[in-house]
Amino acid sequence: MKDQTTIVLFSGELDKAIAAFIIANGAAAYDHEVTIFFTFWGLNTLRKDDAVKTKKGLLEKAFGWMMPRGAKKLGLSKMNFGGLGPQMIKHVMKKHNALSLPQLIELAQEQGVKLVACTMTMDLLGLQQEELIDGLEYAGVAAYLGDASNGKVNLFI
Repeated sequence: MKDQTTIVLFSGELDKAIAAFIIANGAAAYDHEVTIFFTFWGLNTLRKDDAVKTKKGLLEKAFGWMMPRGAKKLGLSKMNFGGLGPQMIKHVMKKHNALSLPQLIELAQEQGVKLVACTMTMDLLGLQQEELIDGLEYAGVAAYLGDASNGKVNLFI
C-alpha cells in the first residue's frame, strides 16, 4: 500500500499555494498518493482565468467580483504591495527556472495528485463547477477525512 499525503489548502495566497503544490509534487514523486483539498480562499487557486457566464444571485456575483480569478491573480501573504509583490516573486522564480503556480498545478495533475474542491464552500461562496479548472473532484469534508485518516503526512496550509 502506498503512503498517503493530504493537504488542506485554505489560503488563497500565492506563496502558500506554491508551497502546497511543491510539497504535493514532491510527495507524488516519492510515490505517495496525494490529495489536496481546496476550501474557502484556497478555491480561488482553481478558478479559471476568464469569467464564465453563470446564473447567480447578487451576493454570489459580489463574491466572484471580489475574489481573485485563478492561480495567476493570487496575492502574497506578506509584502503584497498592491500587487507588486506577486510580480516580483514571479520574476525571481522565472529567473531561477522555478515552475510557476500554473505549471505546478499542471504537473500535479500529470502526476495524479487528486485535486478536490470543497462543495460546501463552493455553495457558500457561490462558485460553480463551470468556473473551476478541469480535472477536479468535488466532495465534502467527509471525503477529505477519509483520505486524511490514512495519511502519513497531513498538512493544513
